[in-house]
Amino acid sequence: MNDPLTKAWAALIGLSAVSTAIALALPRLDATALKGATVVILLIAWLKARVILSRYLGLAAVPPIGRGFGLVLGLFMLAAGGLYLVA
Repeated sequence: MNDPLTKAWAALIGLSAVSTAIALALPRLDATALKGATVVILLIAWLKARVILSRYLGLAAVPPIGRGFGLVLGLFMLAAGGLYLVA
């Protein structure tokens, strides 16, 4: 398993499994834990997007562009998380 795309695929499967497990537990959580779990799912989505951008789209080979995409994606996720927590 030395292929970067195979590693990226395995990472995406693992992150998807973790977010699915958290989502299945959501109905049993109280309000505070629900907000925390939802933010964790949003963070996992951010990690998955980073893996896709860097490995599948090849932005790991172009660090300045990868950082730019990462910054925009990070700001978007911060805004989404902030709006969720405020609501």
